[in-house]
Amino acid sequence: VQLQASGGGLVQAGGSLRLSCAASGRTFSGYYMGWFRQAPGQEREFVATISWSFGDTYYADSVKGRFTISRDNRKNTLYLQMNSLKPEDTAVYYCALNTRGYNIHVSGEYNYWGQGTLVTVSS
Repeated sequence: VQLQASGGGLVQAGGSLRLSCAASGRTFSGYYMGWFRQAPGQEREFVATISWSFGDTYYADSVKGRFTISRDNRKNTLYLQMNSLKPEDTAVYYCALNTRGYNIHVSGEYNYWGQGTLVTVSS
């Protein structure tokens, strides 16, 4: 499995960015694919996840209403639309695949990871 994240960059507070994660190497039906982030000096934290087959979505409280996770099954691509960005959203964002189907908010249960893309939000 290969996960390739892209789309990070520098944006002003209140702005928007869309992250993409191109996935390859297997079928993803029945699994969850999510986004995590890690700010400097902090632990990696859950952002959002989506059921690849059914499209059910789950979000961290800190991003609910501002971020939207989606996927394009035909392109095998995961997205994270980030609106109303805040300086505290600054982090390296990682896409990840959970083939276990449980503990979908827990980074340790994701068994494949992309390389990360840096998002910097200036105040």
